[in-house]
Amino acid sequence: MNKTVKLKMLPQFYQTHLASRLNSRQFLTLQLLIGLLQFHKQVRIERLAAVFPQPILYESRRRYLQRFLKFPQLSVASLWLPIIEHLIKTHFCKDQRLFVSLDRTQWKDYNLFVVSVIWAKRAWPIYWNFLDKRGCSNLEEQQGLLRPVIRMLKGYDYVVVGDREFHSVEFAKWLQAQGVAFAFRQKADTYIQVKGEDFQQLNSLDLSPGMKRFLTGVKVTKSKGFGKVAIACYWKRKYKNRNLDEPWYILTNLGSLEETLAAYKARSGIEAMFKDCKSGGYNLEGSKASVERLTRLVLLIAIAYTITALQGLKIKQLGQQKYINRLQELGRVCKRHSNFWIGQYGLLWIAAMEIWTDLAQQLMRTKCNKLPFFQKGQRAIMLIQSSF
Repeated sequence: MNKTVKLKMLPQFYQTHLASRLNSRQFLTLQLLIGLLQFHKQVRIERLAAVFPQPILYESRRRYLQRFLKFPQLSVASLWLPIIEHLIKTHFCKDQRLFVSLDRTQWKDYNLFVVSVIWAKRAWPIYWNFLDKRGCSNLEEQQGLLRPVIRMLKGYDYVVVGDREFHSVEFAKWLQAQGVAFAFRQKADTYIQVKGEDFQQLNSLDLSPGMKRFLTGVKVTKSKGFGKVAIACYWKRKYKNRNLDEPWYILTNLGSLEETLAAYKARSGIEAMFKDCKSGGYNLEGSKASVERLTRLVLLIAIAYTITALQGLKIKQLGQQKYINRLQELGRVCKRHSNFWIGQYGLLWIAAMEIWTDLAQQLMRTKCNKLPFFQKGQRAIMLIQSSF
C-alpha cells in the first residue's frame, strides 16, 4: 500500500469552478481547510489553526485563517450557488418533484436561517444567512432567502415546506403569486372557514390518532381570509406505544392529501442536515467566530458536506458499504447510516490504514489464516479510494 495519506480531492466540477474564481493561494488554502474539516470535524478557527499544515508559528497560522475567512471572494452567491445549481441539475430529473425546506438553527447568539433541497433523506443547503436577532424570521427575511432559489429552480416542479414558524398567510400568498407550491404547518389555534360553515379553530376539528382529512376551498384566519387553499389534517397512528402528541395541520396549495403529507414528511431532512453540521459532523455550534467569518465557514461546510455525501453514495454503488458499517440491525426498519456518514467514515478508515500501514501489516501477519479476507479487504480499499 502507498504510505502517503491520500487527502480527499475536490471533484472535477468543484475544482474547475472554484479555481476560476479564486487566486492560487486562496484556492490552495480552501482545499486544505476542506481536507481538515473532513479529518478533524471541527470548524473552530483555533482548532483549524492548530493543525493547518504550514511551517509557521501557531499565532501566524491563526491570523492567516482569520484574514482568509474575511476575503470578499468567499461569497455564497459566486462560489456556492453555481455548485448547488450544478448538483441539482446532475442529481435530479427535470420531471422529478423537489422538496425545498426552510428552517433555522440557533445556538448561543447565532441564528442561522437556511433554505435547502432534500436529497436522500438529508438536505443540501442552497442559500443561508445569519439573522441579526434571536427568534423567528419575519416575512421580509423569508422572501429574501427564497428569491435566489426561485430564480434558480425556474422550470422545476418543487414544493416549499416549513414548520409552524412559516405559518404566515402573507408568506403563503406571496408564494402563490410566484406560482410556487407550498406546505406549511399551522398552529392549532388558527381560524379557518370551510365553505358554508362558520370560522372555527383547527383544534376544534374532530380528529383522533390515525385520522386524515383534506379540506379544500378554505379561508384561513379571520383577519386575512386567505382563500382557495387547502388544509391537510393528519394525526399519526400510535406506534410502538408512542403517540404523536397532536395532529399536523398543513396549509397547502397542492391538490391532494397524499402530495401534501409526502412533502411535509420530507422536511425532516433539513433537521438531519443540521445535526450532521453540528454535533453529528462538523461541530458548528463550537465556533466562536464573528458572523462574517462564520458565514464563510458554513460555505466550507456546504462544500465538504456535499462532497462527502456523494462519496458515500459512490461507496454504496461500488458495493463496499459493508466495510464501513453494519448493513442491517436487528429490530431496526430504517437504515442507520446516511450517505454522509458512510463517506465521512470511509475516508477516515482509509486514512487510518495508510497512516499506520506498518502496524496494520504486522497485525495481519499474525493472522495468516485470514489472508483471503485481507486480500478482499485491500481490494475494497482500492475501490473506495477511487471514489475520493
